[in-house]
Amino acid sequence: MSNRTGLILDFGGVLTTPLLPVVLAFEQREGLPQGACISALYQDEEGVRVTSDLERGAVSQTEWNEIAGKKLGVSPDNLMGRIFGGLRPEPLLINAAAAARRAGIKVGILSNSVGLAPWDLYDGYELETLYDAVVISEHHQMRKPDAALFEATLKVMDLPAEQCVFVDDTEAYVKAAEKLGLAGVHNKDPKQTVADLQDLLGVDLTSAP
Repeated sequence: MSNRTGLILDFGGVLTTPLLPVVLAFEQREGLPQGACISALYQDEEGVRVTSDLERGAVSQTEWNEIAGKKLGVSPDNLMGRIFGGLRPEPLLINAAAAARRAGIKVGILSNSVGLAPWDLYDGYELETLYDAVVISEHHQMRKPDAALFEATLKVMDLPAEQCVFVDDTEAYVKAAEKLGLAGVHNKDPKQTVADLQDLLGVDLTSAP
């Protein structure tokens, strides 16, 4: 039996389908070269700064849309929604989270924000109903991998790090969680992630309700 009683899940790329394919599809629709978004927003110094500011709530999604639109040379109108609107729920992990809760595991969400308006990434996922804790980075003026944001999440979960498992599709964030004592799972394949979680939590996560 595992003594772990908490599961903390990233949102985008964990409870949703992977991010990269929808970004590549956006680039193709807009006539951009493949990799343009990664280069402009996650490797370019200004792009990294403004995206980090967005995650911390220091700039709005509308402001990000304007800056990112200029960097990419595309219309800023609902740009975040145009980039990521193709994301869909990932049923294997959503069902696994529900099964964990039925087994008595506390399940929380820890997500770096992309802003909540005009486009809401979380719309339709019923986070407040289906999970025990929901921590969106901009509400705390921090972002993963800040240790204080993980600690804030543990406080909301009312569990120590050693009792929790953290799942993210970004390996650096998993390593940050592990440094604080959480067990980490780098989500690259939902089936493997569910198998890893079953081993770590000691419960069946494939059972139907």
